[in-house]
Amino acid sequence: MNGQLEGRIIAVTGGASGIGASTARMAAERGASVAVLDIDFDAAKEVAEEIRGQGGNAVARAMDVSDAESVEETIAAIEGELGSLDGLVASAGILELPGPPEENDLAHWDRVIAVNQRGLYLSCLAAGRRMALRGTGSIVTIASVAGLRAMPLHGYAPSKAAVISITQNLAVEWGRSGVRVNAIAPGYTLTPALKAAIDRGERNPADIEDSTAQGRLIEPEEIAEGVLFLLSDNARAISGITLPVDAGWLAAPSWHTYGGVRAPRGNVHA
Repeated sequence: MNGQLEGRIIAVTGGASGIGASTARMAAERGASVAVLDIDFDAAKEVAEEIRGQGGNAVARAMDVSDAESVEETIAAIEGELGSLDGLVASAGILELPGPPEENDLAHWDRVIAVNQRGLYLSCLAAGRRMALRGTGSIVTIASVAGLRAMPLHGYAPSKAAVISITQNLAVEWGRSGVRVNAIAPGYTLTPALKAAIDRGERNPADIEDSTAQGRLIEPEEIAEGVLFLLSDNARAISGITLPVDAGWLAAPSWHTYGGVRAPRGNVHA
């Protein structure tokens, strides 16, 4: 077992699936006690039970990140049960199908903003203000490459741009109180949500792969590696950044103007 987070107490919102679940599992493997927080309590319990079955320490709690009372009560309860939080991973979020803004379902747009932006802010506030009073802590928010480029995602992309701004603001706000705040900007990651969209024919994986430098999609565990690095003392001088983990998606698209990304020069091993 890697002891990178030995003895730490880490809360993960959206911890029942995808990037959140991978992060919770990996944090436990590296010695942390983990609180798996999700609006889907049954799924959160399954992740926590899996962690405990592997010899780790985890609890599950139902939490609606868009509800300020739910967030405050849950964070307080977790600290009462496990102890003071050393880290928060703000991973809860919902997706949106691409399309023109005049065809948007405004109710879904409102929900995207409520969860991805307001919910992340509330989660950071509840955990971060406690950390700041204690003089120590690390927060990692889950943004997206969608927050860094124009996309036909007129709710999701702005919500992730807001995550990046919130991250920078809180990093400075709490920096001299000993709290670091950073963001990961995942590229196209094979979460259950993306896999389902591919299965429904809503997304073509070949189109995505062709737009990356590495020519591939990303596994949730690869995002978790970046999250745990930023949580750890190995990143103790890093705060206020947004770290893309995107297989080179941000760098590659402009190459299509010149015929596309170069083909492999030799034998390439996965």
